Amino acid sequence: MDKNLKQHFIKFIKTFLPLLFGLLVLWLTIGKLDFEQVGEVLKNDVNYWFIALSLPFGLFANIIRGYRWELLIRPLGYKPRKSNIIYSVLGTYGVNLAFPRLGEIWRCTMITRYENIPFTKALGTMLTDRISDSVTVALITVAAFAMNVPFFRSFFEKYPEIYSGILNIITYPWFWAAISGTFILIWQIFEKFGEVGIIKKIKQLLLNIKDGIFTIGKMENKWLFIFYTFLIWFGYFLYFYICFFAFPFTKDFGWNYGLIGFVMGSIAMGVPVQGGIGPWHFMIGATLMAFGVSAVNAGAFALCVHTIQAILWTGLFGIFGVLALPIANRKS
Repeated sequence: MDKNLKQHFIKFIKTFLPLLFGLLVLWLTIGKLDFEQVGEVLKNDVNYWFIALSLPFGLFANIIRGYRWELLIRPLGYKPRKSNIIYSVLGTYGVNLAFPRLGEIWRCTMITRYENIPFTKALGTMLTDRISDSVTVALITVAAFAMNVPFFRSFFEKYPEIYSGILNIITYPWFWAAISGTFILIWQIFEKFGEVGIIKKIKQLLLNIKDGIFTIGKMENKWLFIFYTFLIWFGYFLYFYICFFAFPFTKDFGWNYGLIGFVMGSIAMGVPVQGGIGPWHFMIGATLMAFGVSAVNAGAFALCVHTIQAILWTGLFGIFGVLALPIANRKS
């Protein structure tokens, strides 16, 4: 196969395979619904003003994410412009809608281009940014689980494939053996061939990434980092929970129900599919049905909220971020 053709084929697979998977999950989730009834719900039962009210909280959280990322970059000795940081963060989500997980690489590339920060160090700070989010989601999940053990027990009894899949990964010995073996192999290669040209370059690359990751330990104001993290995830929570008031079948649910739905949706967004298409609909629909909401209403909620928030709103400001960067830096 021609080299260029092979590269294009690999890019095609990386882009469209996750999308096809997401669309398959989406169809399996809502394919059996009566779309005429779903349309009636969306036409007559939704107070779209509440959904509009939720939108600024998502944008606010993403802007604060930019401020938090700047905190991680400062210890490297750089002072990037806040506008470039924020535009690149917004653009990340736009790029991810087209190419899952490529947005993070794009973000670091833009900061390297416009702020002259080494790509590998920017990548390290971005990894710390994402690790912080993973830790936060884990803490929120543990808190939600501790406060709602009966719900999660009944949920996993109804959907045992989710529980068994997670448990199999955690308890599968060959999974951990493969990870351990890989790390040992890499360590031995670096120890024995550390002065070989390409290995030396890889070591330097990894050291730069490490410098970026460990900037969190060099920050002067760690409490501000924690505060920003709180604001980000509180903003995301309100972004989701306010939508409950837009539907007659969820408006009387308390914040605890919103927290459960938020956790389930956040876990689904971790699946590397464009915009969480499919997995998010499944998790939110299944959660609302566990609350006693009908399948039609749960499907209508998931379709409406995801389309407006994750596709239209995020896509709009994602495109804005992508276009604003070269315009704001046209003199550079």
